[in-house]
Formats: sequence, C-alpha cells, structure tokens
Amino acid sequence: MGDDVEVLAGGVANAGAVVRIGNEVRRPASPRSELVFSFLAYLRAAGFTAAPEPLGFDAQGRERLGFIPGDVGLPPFPGWVLDPQLLASAARLLRRFHEAAAGFMPPEALVHRCGGWNTELAWPGGGPVVGHNDVCVENVVVRSGQAVALLDFEFAAPTHPLHDLAVLARHWVPLDTAADAARLGRSGFDVPSRLRLAADAYGVPFGDEREELVSIIVAGVHRGGRFIKARMARGEQPFIDLWEKLGGQAHVDRRIAWIDGLRTELERALNRR
Repeated sequence: MGDDVEVLAGGVANAGAVVRIGNEVRRPASPRSELVFSFLAYLRAAGFTAAPEPLGFDAQGRERLGFIPGDVGLPPFPGWVLDPQLLASAARLLRRFHEAAAGFMPPEALVHRCGGWNTELAWPGGGPVVGHNDVCVENVVVRSGQAVALLDFEFAAPTHPLHDLAVLARHWVPLDTAADAARLGRSGFDVPSRLRLAADAYGVPFGDEREELVSIIVAGVHRGGRFIKARMARGEQPFIDLWEKLGGQAHVDRRIAWIDGLRTELERALNRR
C-alpha cells in the first residue's frame, strides 16, 4: 500500500477527516462502527458488493474501508447528476440494497455494546429493514452514468424502505423549489416526472404504496431541519454553517409550503397508468 494520503472531499461533521491511502479509505470511528461493520459484512455475504468493504481499524483507531473508484457529485452539482438514467439506476441500486439487507439481525450484545443504531435520520419508530437513511448525491458512486455503490453508512438503522426511497428522492429528484435547487446548481427539471421515474425504477407497486410514498415524502419535508437543529444545539459548528448556507428556517418554510401545494400532482403522477 502506498503512503500517499488523499483527503476526500465532501461530508459535514467529518469534512477534511476522511482520507484515501492506496486502496483504502480511513475515516473517524464512532461508537457504532463495529455495528455498522457487521452490517456491511452481512451485505457482502449476501452478494451485495456495492458498499464499502469493512477492513477493521488502523493504529489511530480510524475505520478502514475498501475504496470504491468512481465519481461523486458534490455541490454545486454538475449537470450530469440530473441525468434521468442516473436517477433510475440510483433507485434500482437502493432496491438491491434493501433486498440484500433483509434478514439482518445483529446480536443484541453487539447492539448494546455500540449503544444502538444512530436513528437520527431513520423513519420515526424504525422499520423492518436496516436502511441507509442518507442516500444523498454525495453518498453514491457513479461510473459511466450509472449508480454503482453506496457510501457512508453512519446513519444506517432500522427504517421503512419507502422512507429510504423518499430520502433518495428528496436529494436526487430533487424535491425542492426551483429557486432553492438552482442555488445548488440544478435547474430545468420536472419534479413529478422524476419522482415517477424513481418510483418505477425502485418497483413501488401502484395504488396504496405509491400514495404512502408521497405521504412519507411530505412528512419528511415537514420534519425538515430537525436533524441540523439538533446538531446546532450541541454547538457543532459545521452544522451551524450548513444551516446558514442552506437558507435557514426560511428555506425549510418555503419547502414545506411548496410540497404541500404539489402533493396532489405528485399522487396523480405516481399512479397514472
């Protein structure tokens, strides 16, 4: 392994602290690292290799993970992140991930030793599958216009599968006002049709489940800002800076009013045959 250290861009709390050394990634460990590593190992045993391989810990106590080559979109987002085929491939990748994750039951002793899952971004009340819960553009590796791997499982926790899809949609469609999306480099896209594309690619059945997806999306938007506010309350400066960069409470309020006004159109688009 070479000794050259490359600082990997992206992240908020860990910005500047995640590095590549040869074919490995080193990142700060958390109390839940062992639990997350157990989950990643389970995924690989189930045949899902589109997630980092857990390799243990280094002498500094950092996580060691296999590096996955490819491109990652970072804000201000490049135009290719709006490619409809990329959106569809991200939804299909999420479906394969959920299928591989089904049945994962970590030992209670391990869960207890790690202090439980980090449920900050999971569906309230949990769910039947351990999900990613943060499938933003920055957490997906892209090669040749296709989503090929998921990164950063810090917020993995039991969740509702449609919540995971709703999170993906919020970031990848994206589900935001035209003006706010443009501030991060994205414009000229049709929200209902892109959400329909994601639902089709994931394989959400027509009818009640598609209506439930819209309900989960709306509920998620209404909870907007709570995670960042909780981190701000702890005095975590990176999240204070992020809150200001995103537009603060005014942005949250705009998005809530926007999604409420669009809800009926989204329901029609998803169930139109």
